[in-house]
Amino acid sequence: MEVDASNYAIGEVLSMEYEDEWWKPVVFLSKFLNETERNYEIHDKEMLAVMRMLENWKHLLESAKFKFEVWTDHKNLEYFMKA
Repeated sequence: MEVDASNYAIGEVLSMEYEDEWWKPVVFLSKFLNETERNYEIHDKEMLAVMRMLENWKHLLESAKFKFEVWTDHKNLEYFMKA
C-alpha cells in the first residue's frame, strides 16, 4: 500500500506483487481534502491518508493471506509505522 498527501488531496494505491516479481496496482483512491483537513499539518495529512486507506480497504486487508506494508514518503511517520 502506498499513500501520499498534498495540501489539497490524498492518494492511495493498493498493489500486489505477482509471480513475475512486478508490483501491479489492484485498486487506487484519490480524494480532495475538505476545508478543515486542508488546515492540518503535513504529518497529520499523511496519517489521515493512512487511516482512510485502512478504513476503505479493510474488507480486502482482513481476508489477505499475507502481511501487508504501508509505504509513505513522510519521515515523521516512520516511528508510528514501526511501533
